[in-house]
Amino acid sequence: MSTLDIPHSAAPIPVWDRLIRALHWTLAGAFLISWLTAEEIMLPHMAAGFTILAIIAIRAFWGLTGPAHARFAGFVPSPGTLFAYLGDLLRGRAARYVGHNPAGGAMIVALLVGLLFTTASGVALKFGVPGLPLTHHQVEELHEAAATGTLILVCLHVAGVLLSSLLHRENLVRSMVTGLKRP
Repeated sequence: MSTLDIPHSAAPIPVWDRLIRALHWTLAGAFLISWLTAEEIMLPHMAAGFTILAIIAIRAFWGLTGPAHARFAGFVPSPGTLFAYLGDLLRGRAARYVGHNPAGGAMIVALLVGLLFTTASGVALKFGVPGLPLTHHQVEELHEAAATGTLILVCLHVAGVLLSSLLHRENLVRSMVTGLKRP
């Protein structure tokens, strides 16, 4: 039976565990704080950055050891799978997934890499890196570019969640709050 044959009234199932949900919303808050305080109020900016770095480390560990829907092996798509899904999405025929769809899985990887590059360049900017062949100004420019690129990814992530919610008539934001989705 495909997921399209299951009535919407079927009992919701747990998908996103508490740690995933806590990391997701803490990360969203920390990113917002870091963006709003950039170049203005350094203490909360740096605290948010180190919070993001800690979340990346925890998420990496959980992506290797956590439950099925949290594990990278369960949702990081091959390029072929990703492009096939995006093609189906453009044609309005994208399959519904209980966990991450291929675009969502790819976005998680892109966001984690973007956040890692942003925080690493922020640490290098604040504390320096011996032997780094870049000037302070160049590292600052890299940090700002990484943050802007990550903000673009965040906007694409939100747009993708909204699009998928509309296509599949499912409130994905609520599922990231409750941890539950329909089967």
